[in-house]
Amino acid sequence: MKKADLLSTLFVGIDISSRENVVCFLDFQSQKPLRSFAVSNNQPGASELAQKIVEFFSEEHELRQVVVALESTSYYGIHIANFLSSSSLLMPFHPLVYCLNPKMISNYKKSFIGLGKNDYIDAFVIADFARAGRITSSPWRGSQFLALQRLTRHRLHLAHSLTREKTYMLSNIFLKFSEFAMVEPDSQPFANNYGSTAASVLTDFLSTDEISTMPLEELVQYIGQKGKKRFLNPERTAELLQKAARDSYRLDKCLYEPLTISIASSFNLIRAYEAEMKTVNTAIVKAVRGLNPNAYNILLSIPGIGPVYAAGILAEIGYIDAFNSQEALAKYAGLTWRENQSGRFRADDTTLTKAGNTYLRYYLLEAVSHVKNLDANYAAFYQKKYDEVKLHQHKRALALTARKFVRLVFGLLAKNQLYSQSRVSQI
Repeated sequence: MKKADLLSTLFVGIDISSRENVVCFLDFQSQKPLRSFAVSNNQPGASELAQKIVEFFSEEHELRQVVVALESTSYYGIHIANFLSSSSLLMPFHPLVYCLNPKMISNYKKSFIGLGKNDYIDAFVIADFARAGRITSSPWRGSQFLALQRLTRHRLHLAHSLTREKTYMLSNIFLKFSEFAMVEPDSQPFANNYGSTAASVLTDFLSTDEISTMPLEELVQYIGQKGKKRFLNPERTAELLQKAARDSYRLDKCLYEPLTISIASSFNLIRAYEAEMKTVNTAIVKAVRGLNPNAYNILLSIPGIGPVYAAGILAEIGYIDAFNSQEALAKYAGLTWRENQSGRFRADDTTLTKAGNTYLRYYLLEAVSHVKNLDANYAAFYQKKYDEVKLHQHKRALALTARKFVRLVFGLLAKNQLYSQSRVSQI
C-alpha cells in the first residue's frame, strides 16, 4: 500500500469473542486509539459497527478507505468478516477485511514493552499490526469460497473420524479375535478387514470357538453367501479364517456379547461415515465447478490429484492472484523453515514453521504423496531428500517435496495452463 493510501486509511482492529466484539479505530498517524468500543457479536452488533465506521468517515473527511483486521479465532469471526466485506454501507470506502493468524499477533504484541492484557488492548494491537503493514495474507474472499471451504473441511473431519473409528475398533477386534487383527498380510482371510464379509464374521459369531469348530463346508458356504460369490477361492479363505481362529486367545464368556456389540456399532459408524463422505464428495464437485472450473481442471490435470485434493487446495487458496509469488503461497501454507544460524554455525536440522494455513498444508502434503508415485521427477526429488538424512526421513522428504509442489501449483494456476511433463522442469 502506498504512503498516500496509508494516510487516507482507517484501520479497524477487532478482538473477537463468542458474545462480543471489541473494536479499535486507528489512522496512520495516531498514537492512541481514536475510538474504542464493544458491540455484540450478532447481526445488530455488526450493523452498529458498520454505522459507527460510516459516522467516523463523515467526521474525518481526509480518510477514504477502511482496512479491517481480526484474528482467525475458530468460527466466531466468520459472520462479522462476511458482513463487513459485503456491507453496502461500507462499499464507498472500499473495505478490505483480513483474518490474521493469532500467532502473528501474539508475536507482534511482544514488541510492546509492558503492555497489559485485555480485550481493548488486543483490539489496539490488531489495528496497529494492520497499520504497520505487516499483513501478508489475502483479503476475505466472501461466501462462495467459504461454502466450498466448509464442505472440504467437513470432508476432512469425516475422514479423520473414520480413521479414528477404525483405529479404535481394532482394539476390540484384537480382544475378540486376536489373530484376525495381527496376522501377516499373506495369511489374511480377507483383503479388506473393514468390508462386509469381515463385518459379518466379526459380528455373527460370538466367539472364535464357533468359527474354529464349524465344519469347513458350512464355513465355505457361509463365506460364499456373505461375499456374494466374489471370492475366487472361498475354501482357502475358510481355511485361513479357521487357522486364525484356532491361534487366537480364548476369552471369558462374559466378554463375548459386549465385544460383539461394540464391534457391530463401530461397523455401523464406519458405513455411516463412508456414506456421508460420498454425499459430501458430490457436493464438493458441484460447488467447485460452479466457482472456479478452470483452476479445478488445471489441478486435476496433475497426475495423482483427484477431485477431493483439487477442491481442498482451491478452497484454501481462493484466487491465485491473491499471492504475488510462489514464496508467498508457501508461506501461507506454512511450508517454510526457521533458519538456525549464528556466526559460522549453521544448523542442518531446521524446523518447519507450521504457522500458515493448516488445511492447505495438509492437502498439499497428501496430494504430493500421490504425485510422487506417478511423476518420475517428483519421485527422484523425494528419494534424494530422503537419502540426505537419517532422522525423520519420510516427513522431511515429503515436506520438501510439497514445497517443490507449491511452485508447480502456483506456476500452473498463475499461467492458467494444464499440466505437461515437458513443462514441469520450467516451473
